[in-house]
Amino acid sequence: MKITKKNLLRFSKQIILKKLGMSGQKKIFSSKVLVVGAGGLGCPLILYLANSGVGNIGIVDDDKIEITNLNRQILYTPKDLGKFKASQARNIVKIINADIKVKIYKKRLNENNIKKIFSEYDIICDGTDNYKTRYIINDYCVKNKKILISAAINKFSGHIFNFNFKKKVPCFRCFMPVIPKNEDNCETDGVMSTLAGIAGSLQANEVINTIINKNKNLEGKMLIIDSLNSNIRKISLTKNSNCINKCGKK
Repeated sequence: MKITKKNLLRFSKQIILKKLGMSGQKKIFSSKVLVVGAGGLGCPLILYLANSGVGNIGIVDDDKIEITNLNRQILYTPKDLGKFKASQARNIVKIINADIKVKIYKKRLNENNIKKIFSEYDIICDGTDNYKTRYIINDYCVKNKKILISAAINKFSGHIFNFNFKKKVPCFRCFMPVIPKNEDNCETDGVMSTLAGIAGSLQANEVINTIINKNKNLEGKMLIIDSLNSNIRKISLTKNSNCINKCGKK
């Protein structure tokens, strides 16, 4: 994104922050962030990335908007039913700021296309709703030393992870070595709409902190959100010596 007088004024409330400043805003302008999943998590995440000034945003999603999405997927309205989520998300981002470069991928992520898509981005955001895709994303990011900021929501509970694989940190497989027998997701179990907003916003916050190299204390940890009891806590993850990504090996 260009550093214009208009953008300097627009983001002035961020730039005057001593822990961000002009140097931090320049990093945000030049950052390249990929969002996998433009659903309940991806919608608030994309909104805050755009409004924070992230200059390059990629969006991966092959789904179309359904009426059941509308309670929590805040980028869309009833007029958007039947349209591709990625396309509508891009339209909203361009309305927010036409200077942002947005690239969309209306396809399901898999082992065959992940390299081509991910290679253009510095930070990967996982907001998917199935374990198979989460493992594909995790394994690729470990192998290629990408920064992966992942979030998940179900019912009233949410999790946020920051896996900076440029360092020796546990991965998602250390936390959950194998795919559970039951695929827990919003479609089967339901989800509170406000939880999606809370978790997606915290995910965006972690992206910005990572871009400006501040507040790294979520690396290698998991943030647990209990929206029903308005409680947030943080726990440390440990490396699993049996992890197939060899996270626990010296």
